[in-house]
Amino acid sequence: MEFRKNDILTLDIEDCGVDGEGIGKADGFTVFVKDAVIGDRIKAKIIKAKKNYGYGRLMEVITPSPYRVKPACSIARQCGGCQIQALSYEEQLKFKEKKVRDHLERIGGFKDLEMEPIMGMEEPYHYRNKAQFPVGKNKDGKIITGFYAGRTHSIIENRDCILGVKQNKDVLDRVIGHMEKYHIQPYDETTGKGLVRHIMIRYGFHTDQIMVCLILNGDKLPAEKALVESLCEIPGMTSITINVNKKRNNVILGNQLRLLWGKSYITDSIGNVSYQISPLSFFQVNPIQTEKLYGKALEYAGLTGNETVWDLYCGIGTISLFLAQRAKFVRGVEIVPQAIDNARENAKINGIENVEFFVGKAEEVLPREYDKNGIYADVIVVDPPRKGCDEALLNTILKMKPERVVYVSCDSATLARDLKILCAEGYELKRVSTTDMFPQSTHVETVVLLSQHRDKSTCLDERGSRQIEMQASRLASLLAQKPDDTIEIDLDLDELDATSAETKATYQEIKDYVLKESGLKVSSLYISQVKRKCGIEVGENYNLPKSENARVPQCPKEKEDAIKAALKYFAMI
Repeated sequence: MEFRKNDILTLDIEDCGVDGEGIGKADGFTVFVKDAVIGDRIKAKIIKAKKNYGYGRLMEVITPSPYRVKPACSIARQCGGCQIQALSYEEQLKFKEKKVRDHLERIGGFKDLEMEPIMGMEEPYHYRNKAQFPVGKNKDGKIITGFYAGRTHSIIENRDCILGVKQNKDVLDRVIGHMEKYHIQPYDETTGKGLVRHIMIRYGFHTDQIMVCLILNGDKLPAEKALVESLCEIPGMTSITINVNKKRNNVILGNQLRLLWGKSYITDSIGNVSYQISPLSFFQVNPIQTEKLYGKALEYAGLTGNETVWDLYCGIGTISLFLAQRAKFVRGVEIVPQAIDNARENAKINGIENVEFFVGKAEEVLPREYDKNGIYADVIVVDPPRKGCDEALLNTILKMKPERVVYVSCDSATLARDLKILCAEGYELKRVSTTDMFPQSTHVETVVLLSQHRDKSTCLDERGSRQIEMQASRLASLLAQKPDDTIEIDLDLDELDATSAETKATYQEIKDYVLKESGLKVSSLYISQVKRKCGIEVGENYNLPKSENARVPQCPKEKEDAIKAALKYFAMI
């Protein structure tokens, strides 16, 4: 049967598309319907028809799904911000997990994935620390602000979005009131005339500091002093700025900033790291979930204090400074110069010195530093935009061969594409975790851990090669010494008792592997006990009790199994 535009169909919604639309079928014809929920029986009007599929508008919910809920926002359907607010939060989380899994399996080719449970929110509203409100006029000529309807530039009036903080409404009321009092016109995209384009508000969840930035199609706002006085009546007001954008395009912010009052930034924190955030800074909009996301990235990095880390697409240093607390040294790369200025200042205010930041494209800086300066990395962390990583960057990662790659992604489709490339050239997908950064929307953040795939048939692995290079370098240094010169020697007590079997992995490497893979902390004593059980030679006096009658703790079964797994991983048994 052929279906055409304006046909009315009765559909049972059986699935959900990547953008949250319901999917139903009629005689083999697939229809995507915005605002429909899995389990709904609906009537839909076809608004666009192709040969085998089409798009429909929801006309009536005949039988509601058990997963359907009443949206908390009265304009959720008209507004383009919350695509799945009519879906229960529990089902939203399931949808997002399935979305990531499907992309990894279909695009990446990964099978039998073990994904960690998604990290959701206890209160999935009022979580955004930033909002950008376009300003315009309604049909009656009244100044309005709110959000664009989906796939349009028609403003749906809303000064009190349930995803934002309560302070937003007070700011918007005062700015719109000022515009009305002084007859200030909003920007008109059609004519390119008018002054006020957007109102951007940032809020520090841990500091209660507020930033207001007015984006203007001009250099100055009438009666600026009066507006500043009004805004400063709001508790927590910290920064009021003007951003100039005279270009006729869809880009919100221009490059020129002018401070009207206060500081040019607000301060907020993630964990125990503080950050200065300017109007142009990229900073995750959900601070509660960001701490969980970055905590997972830090966990996957498996840092012990001896690693050199590269953080690519580092922004204002949010992840870099998080990692620097446990790494030997961190280098960050970001294309936006102002963001790097913020990153350096953020390192300074936190007293973090083991970091260095580069301005430039990650796909240009990393290859340049690798080819010209021979830099290396034990761990590389990438947090790219939605388009994913550039091919040149992926190729450089493959050349550098870091032990671990931690990939933070806001688009699971491009994530899957990039992982397929990396895993075809020697890496193995070890762990996958998702975080619901944007409740009520279809977006989801993913963190994955890639580790070098070890070929146990190879006599000399990558780590062995590096050890030989280091020993050769030390030998060359020794040969260059003169008779009365003094030298410094670092001795690891664990290694003083190493046998030929033990040199495949140090005690510390075994501890690190067990902690990373099973979350258990094991002692050198436990490792030596398990080695003896497995027939591995251990030094005669290693970890023996100090007296004959001393009670020696025995390795628990759970830890013994974890240590054996590590010994197998390092090809020691």
